[in-house]
Amino acid sequence: MSEDRVTLADLERIVAARAQADAGASYTRSLLDKGISKCAQKLGEEAVETALAAVGSDKAAVISETADLLYHLAVLLHAKGVELDEVHAELARRTRQSGHEEKASRQRS
Repeated sequence: MSEDRVTLADLERIVAARAQADAGASYTRSLLDKGISKCAQKLGEEAVETALAAVGSDKAAVISETADLLYHLAVLLHAKGVELDEVHAELARRTRQSGHEEKASRQRS
């Protein structure tokens, strides 16, 4: 991790470390302590805020809300025990076919 750039892998490690902290000192820990439903709710709220920012004209708001969205996604993934490598593998699987084919295959499942 560089000082001016944090990757999703960095964020995954940061969330994992903060999950081990005391809830009084870590927002991440306190959020995890509230359970998966609260983590999912926060992710949903941030997704809506990101979408609303996107239809506005303020690029900085989109960037800020996207950072919040990615953080809350990382927290939710941690809460569910899902690693980014698993998501990367799914993305790789999906990109081996067209988007229409991939979507159709999910609808049949």
